[in-house]
Amino acid sequence: MTEEEAWRYADELRDRVRPPEFPDRWLDVTEFGSGTEAFRAAIKACHEAGGGHVRVPPGTYLTGAIHLLSNVDLHVEQGATILFSADPADYLPAVYTRFSAIECYNYSPFIYAYGQENIAVTGAGTLDGGAGLEHWWPWVGTPEFGWRPDTPHEAEDWAELQRMAAEGVPVQERVFGAGHYLRPNMIQPYLCRNVLVEGVRIVRSPMWEIHPVRCENVLVRDVSIYSRGPNNDGCDPESCRSMVISGCVFDVGDDCIAIKAGRGPDGRRVGVPCEDVLIEDCEMRYRYGSVAIGTDTTGGIRNVFVRRCRWGGPGLYFGLYIKTNSVRGGFVENVFVKDIEISELTKEAVSIDLYHGDGHDGDDPPPIRNVHVAGVRSDRTRSAYLLRGYPEQPLRSISIRDSSFARVERADVVSDVERLSVTGVAVNNSPSEHATGQ
Repeated sequence: MTEEEAWRYADELRDRVRPPEFPDRWLDVTEFGSGTEAFRAAIKACHEAGGGHVRVPPGTYLTGAIHLLSNVDLHVEQGATILFSADPADYLPAVYTRFSAIECYNYSPFIYAYGQENIAVTGAGTLDGGAGLEHWWPWVGTPEFGWRPDTPHEAEDWAELQRMAAEGVPVQERVFGAGHYLRPNMIQPYLCRNVLVEGVRIVRSPMWEIHPVRCENVLVRDVSIYSRGPNNDGCDPESCRSMVISGCVFDVGDDCIAIKAGRGPDGRRVGVPCEDVLIEDCEMRYRYGSVAIGTDTTGGIRNVFVRRCRWGGPGLYFGLYIKTNSVRGGFVENVFVKDIEISELTKEAVSIDLYHGDGHDGDDPPPIRNVHVAGVRSDRTRSAYLLRGYPEQPLRSISIRDSSFARVERADVVSDVERLSVTGVAVNNSPSEHATGQ
């Protein structure tokens, strides 16, 4: 795929990922009582009537898990806050989900849908996960996020889930939830089609914020996320096809956007790639990767397009961050980035690193190929780029062109890259050219 073909494909992707349409039927959640039962009853009534909108008017609404059904838009009006309960029991029974890219049964995500079509969360209101140093975040097991000695945390459960996946334990037997400490995500549609998340403000999530899994035709636009907790990724498309993320603001505790495709043995068993993802007109402020691809790449990732975004802040680490290793495996191909403004990054504007995490300790070295970056204007980074493949599996067909990087602190890193082209690039006002052959 050439750059010209890529951006033509991106335009076609933007045009075909359309928001779902709903009947002009409005049900007010307050007409169904209060709490979790009110949301359940209103969504069920709307669905059974043929679909429409469940309105959440101004006010604060305490609830447990909300499960969406086909043809229903949960519309959170300006001035409305859905405040999610801090009681883990309010997210039971356990549902079919993924925790850190491994399938299991666990606490329900706060807003969840399984196998539904034409669903949405819209409006100018707030989704407040209620997480903090007293609730949810301590489960990560670090004092920074409220954990104290002799209190429970997720390490044993996470190790057990990884063991189950490695040994091929059936998913229906990987049951966590009550008595366990794997945090739920904020919004997770699973095996859904035609999904819209639009306009809402998300704060204080236990873990990942927007996490569509094995979905098709997903649109996330004009969403703002402010949640600096542990593993608080902003938006994580996982094993999805045809997704557009547009006009969003990310101020989060981990990667702003992280594109994923399953982890390790479980990712190989499921074997579903993530493909056709367009990210445009977004602002990434904090904390790790602006647009990360990985670490969970096992099912493979292809056709990712990023344009007209703003990256930067004193606590933001990387720009484009492709991170995997020979334990995670999979592949990454056809990644195109252009017209990016960077104010400040702690590390690289472009990092493609096969030594992330487990390094080179596995037997599944992932091919990374056809990555092209153009039109970057950067005011401050540690390096312009870091590119590290393996001797037996080099990075292939990488280009950076027509870009400028000011106030760069140290030299770029290039090792084990085939067909690298750096042209029309200025680093600290000096021309930077780099090329490798076959």
